[in-house]
Amino acid sequence: MSHAEATAADTALDAIVIGGGQAGPFLAARLAQAGRRVAIVERRRLGGTCVNDGCMPTKTLVASARAAHVARRAAHWGVHVEGAVTVDMAAVKARKDAVVAQSVDNLEKWLGSLPGLRLVRGHARFVAPKVVEVDGERLTAPQVFINTGGRPVRPAWPGIDTVPVLTNETVMELETLPAHLVVAGGSYIGLEFAQVYRRFGAEVTVLEVAERVIAREDPEISREVQAMLEEEGITFHLGVRDVQVRGEAGRVELAFHTAAGAQRVRGSHLLAAVGRRPNTDDLGLAATGLATDARGFIPVDDELRTAVEGIWALGDVNGRGAFTHTSYHDHEIVAARVLDGAARSTRERVPAYALFVDPPLARFGASEAELRAAGRPALVGTLPMSRVGRARERGETRGFMKVLVDPASERILGAALLGIEADEVIHELLLAMQAGLSYRQVQRLVHIHPTVSELLPTLFGALEPMRG
Repeated sequence: MSHAEATAADTALDAIVIGGGQAGPFLAARLAQAGRRVAIVERRRLGGTCVNDGCMPTKTLVASARAAHVARRAAHWGVHVEGAVTVDMAAVKARKDAVVAQSVDNLEKWLGSLPGLRLVRGHARFVAPKVVEVDGERLTAPQVFINTGGRPVRPAWPGIDTVPVLTNETVMELETLPAHLVVAGGSYIGLEFAQVYRRFGAEVTVLEVAERVIAREDPEISREVQAMLEEEGITFHLGVRDVQVRGEAGRVELAFHTAAGAQRVRGSHLLAAVGRRPNTDDLGLAATGLATDARGFIPVDDELRTAVEGIWALGDVNGRGAFTHTSYHDHEIVAARVLDGAARSTRERVPAYALFVDPPLARFGASEAELRAAGRPALVGTLPMSRVGRARERGETRGFMKVLVDPASERILGAALLGIEADEVIHELLLAMQAGLSYRQVQRLVHIHPTVSELLPTLFGALEPMRG
């Protein structure tokens, strides 16, 4: 037999899942519960980015930061706090670590309790299309599912390799507060950390190469988010170019240009938040015959099948949406096909996501800019959060609601909600779009008072043709 062929020493299985992120464990469990012999391979920690370095720990920090922010502003609500509000970063980190550890532990116990499912620790690498080697052991199976996630990248700025650089993973390991955190990247990850550490008490400066923050959003959203964060004391430099980095531990200096001319920022810490890259370059994909695209993603069809029969790619590695919720939905699509013979597809989901600054931005579907670029007519409705009674009662009126509607079908095309509870309210509109309902059906629904959602009928009442 050739090296690529299975031998008597190989471990024969029905399925191999590579990666323990948001798709992998749940798919592995579904397969095992259906009577399959399954191995799930994880080289680090179960739960992937979301549980260990993303959603769960960051939102735990967001909660701590909000507590500090509210305490400092307590007098606004007629509550007086004696003395200065201080933040114990070691205690904040310990709380974050405890929340993460509990989730990882629960996941490990659950997977360990399932008959037919084996957790294999180590780095998986293909040696043939259906043969995976892990620390000298070769696993073979007719079905292989890749869910290896992604990792942060750093900007290619001259001198950046000479200074310590934090990522979304390492910044949360700090037990002391940065004196001045410089954030490279004014998009979703960067802005969340910028607000969190500003509320903890650090000086924060954000550098963004685009001409506005979260540049994929409509301009008025970018402006409102930036203004909201500037009110909290965060400094922004936009249209950044020609960056030069120098410094050492405890001191970093960035020289750059903007439209205003030469600029210089000195900080204590540098956080790189300019994007992520899929973990596909060390999987031995050449042994399968698969190739990645220019960005490192594994091409898949709408049912997440790769070009090699019996191999699927799920989550961050397939380029179909690098979110926890899309990764989980990937596992549902694959499980439906593999276990039930049902046809499910990525075409059935509406792109939706949120930026968890406080208050949050929730988004789904098309933006106004996208509709304009496509030459598609639309009705646009906007409503400031200052019109929402719940927001005024809470004294948090920043933001606005925006919805886009097809004038012929009356179906919702997209929405952007920036304000308190936006990340929850958005789901009513998302469901209406997914179900193909007319906006009038939402408008006629009797909502509970007092809530944020009760202003949705008013929002639809403000619809007018998109100009320009």
